Amino acid sequence: MQVRALRGCVVTPDHIIDDGAVVLSGAHIAWVGPVDQAARAGFADAVEQAQAAPEGGYLLPGLVDVHCHGGGGESFPNAETAEQAMVSVLEHRRFGTTSLVASCVTAAPDVLRARTRVLAGLCEDGELAGIHFEGPFVSVERCGAQDPTYIIDPDAALTRELIELGGGHVVTMTIAPEKPGITGDDGVNAALIEGGALPSFGHTDSEAAPVRAALADAAARLDARAEAGLPMRCDRPTATHLFNGMRPMHHRTPGPVPEFLAAAQRGECVLEMIGDGVHLSPAIVLDMFETLGRDNVVLVTDAMAAAGMADGDYVLGSQPVTVADGVARLSEGGAIAGGTSRLIDVVRTTWRGGVDLVDAVYAASIQGARILGDDSVGALEAGRWGDVVVTDADLVPVDVLRRGEPVA
Repeated sequence: MQVRALRGCVVTPDHIIDDGAVVLSGAHIAWVGPVDQAARAGFADAVEQAQAAPEGGYLLPGLVDVHCHGGGGESFPNAETAEQAMVSVLEHRRFGTTSLVASCVTAAPDVLRARTRVLAGLCEDGELAGIHFEGPFVSVERCGAQDPTYIIDPDAALTRELIELGGGHVVTMTIAPEKPGITGDDGVNAALIEGGALPSFGHTDSEAAPVRAALADAAARLDARAEAGLPMRCDRPTATHLFNGMRPMHHRTPGPVPEFLAAAQRGECVLEMIGDGVHLSPAIVLDMFETLGRDNVVLVTDAMAAAGMADGDYVLGSQPVTVADGVARLSEGGAIAGGTSRLIDVVRTTWRGGVDLVDAVYAASIQGARILGDDSVGALEAGRWGDVVVTDADLVPVDVLRRGEPVA
């Protein structure tokens, strides 16, 4: 089996090894540590011949994006074929996102069924890490770039059908907690959790009480599965892109945000943040890391077709989108319509905003892996897949390996 090594500043889940090495044996990581300990570990020859990162450069784990609609000119909500979807997968992969969840948007049930079949096939082939449904059970008032034409009340039967079509690959579904049919044994929370997926609360105009009730319902169901020894993807639901697509916080009408913050503090919710400098100020991202800690947040892109592309006209599901100066907005109405960054760009922006690099990488790798329920990715640790991103000192990728193989 081929053994090769990479050398540079190695970003582990807990610290940076200033002069470190990652040794790959075939498709997996065999050893990670300081270069001066390689001989003791039996990898002296491999490390002597190691590929070195640029001066001051880093070795990062392959990144894990659990909320992405597309890139490279194509989008998952509009992909009628696997070939179209793979354009987006490869656009993000070559910039270091080696595990990617494909996000759909609110659409007619037949469209969701068709997209699920295509995306589930790519999950089976190992090209995608899972599927996320953003809608259709969301708030018209806070729909953002979701097409209100196709927003419907929560439907547990449709949820179960999509999960079945997804073949075990549905990771999350964004739902508005104030809508009827979310909680209870016949609700969408139950359908998701029983089907191996997670509720992701968002696109909501809710007051505080329904959010707290939906979170408590999800927590009780996840706890019951854990106590019964039943399989589950993750022990916590998520919140879809915190602050975006939800009623703002006010001290007399608090809305959903304080409930999400409190739930994260209790360890009962993981909060997505689109830390691209457009959806959120880097200052609020830093505040959330400092207030909640890295274990309660996950960095995502919410990227759409224009990621990696020039300004111009695109579509997101049924909605026309115009991208100007790298910012995607609905052509009519002007609502922000997804991101145009890759996850490494989000990590860089978050790092430059004051978050420790180890924590920023952690929130874009191992946190996503935990939501997936996949301990084979997300960290530079022996035994995991050989997913490695080699960057320069400014976190610009110069090489990406996935499963030990270079990504073109």
